[in-house]
Amino acid sequence: MVVAERPKLKPHIKAMRDRLSVTLELQPDQISIKATTNETLGPVGREEGIAAYAVVLLVSRFPLG
Repeated sequence: MVVAERPKLKPHIKAMRDRLSVTLELQPDQISIKATTNETLGPVGREEGIAAYAVVLLVSRFPLG
């Protein structure tokens, strides 16, 4: 998830997914990118920065223990 007042990211999300899929060696449908604003609150809302949050699911191919 990317939080930013500007620029509007919706037109760029497909290209971002495609680039990440190549870099991470994943299928594009395995990557989700969401964009939102901070509703003018805090430093992000005042356009002083951009925030990004990432969640990753890791699966081991080897048995634990």
